[in-house]
Amino acid sequence: MPAYGADRAVRVDLEDASVDIRITGRHVEVPDDVRNYAQEKASKLPRFYNRIHEIELVLDHEGDQFTAEMIVRVDQKQTFVGSETGPDTFALIDLIVDKLERQLKKHKEKSRNHKHDTRPDFSQ
Repeated sequence: MPAYGADRAVRVDLEDASVDIRITGRHVEVPDDVRNYAQEKASKLPRFYNRIHEIELVLDHEGDQFTAEMIVRVDQKQTFVGSETGPDTFALIDLIVDKLERQLKKHKEKSRNHKHDTRPDFSQ
């Protein structure tokens, strides 16, 4: 068993890239079932934006509440962050992944639309 608060990094090889997934507990030991669930959910994020290099999940525990924060790092030094607080770590992970999916989809749409800007030509 790792030391209290230690993290374990996992490299997940996907179809066209590999992503480092790191799960850390702050003031709490992350159980293996939560760790496996988080890795499973986080490994689905690259399907929404394929330039993800690293995903980090930090779980914190205060009283009866958990705080979870997921940080997604992509190229061009861009970072996406989602965080939630509540009593159920599995539900927190689900909520954060949903937030990050929306952020990544929006970013992908903006970058696509920016490249193919179709402004009307008013020069006539």
